[in-house]
Amino acid sequence: MGDWITLTMGDGHAMPCYHAAQEGERRGGLILVHEIFGVTEHIRDLCDEYADDGYEVIAPQLFDRQQPGCDLGYSGADWERAVQIARKEHDWDQGLDDTARCIAWMKARGGPVFIVGYCFGGSVSWRMAQLSDDLDAASCYYGGYIATRFADEAPRCATITHFGRYDSMVPIEPVEALIAKQQPTAQHFIYEAGHGFNSDRRKDWHPESADLAKERTLMLFRALGG
Repeated sequence: MGDWITLTMGDGHAMPCYHAAQEGERRGGLILVHEIFGVTEHIRDLCDEYADDGYEVIAPQLFDRQQPGCDLGYSGADWERAVQIARKEHDWDQGLDDTARCIAWMKARGGPVFIVGYCFGGSVSWRMAQLSDDLDAASCYYGGYIATRFADEAPRCATITHFGRYDSMVPIEPVEALIAKQQPTAQHFIYEAGHGFNSDRRKDWHPESADLAKERTLMLFRALGG
């Protein structure tokens, strides 16, 4: 089980981050970026799982300025609130700067630094892979901006993406166009699944795809020093 720590962001905001210490020998540091629902129990469980794999993990609460302690459900009013925060209230560039500061904090602790993100976090992870010189590898799950807003620039580090062929929120056509670009630092995987297939809390959970995507993620990290 992890705990909560606080990191100071560029604007002085005290950012809560879920922190999970590695089990056994430390393989490196990992920034884990949440979905639009915040640092939920599911996200904390993922942090703990990666810690069991040997990584020191932090998951910054990137929506903390908009909703302190953001931990929303997947339906009803919670769903509507999550969409409102992500699309209307959250400052995208501020979130990238916050993530960069988390990367810098982890880099100062030594060893390789990786990033993984889901949904909203998948887009953040992809963009950070394009912007940061401090990442060794990135794994990006079904981020809607990856193939639409940020398709033209190749990542600076080795990066993989994971998309569901039947994702109702992320159309497959832009993803196929991104694959056709053949960016040398990026490799893209399409799964026979829908949106959010990695989460066992969601209706589109697809355990076979989730297991394969995790296997590929760990293979990438370990190939790059983790």
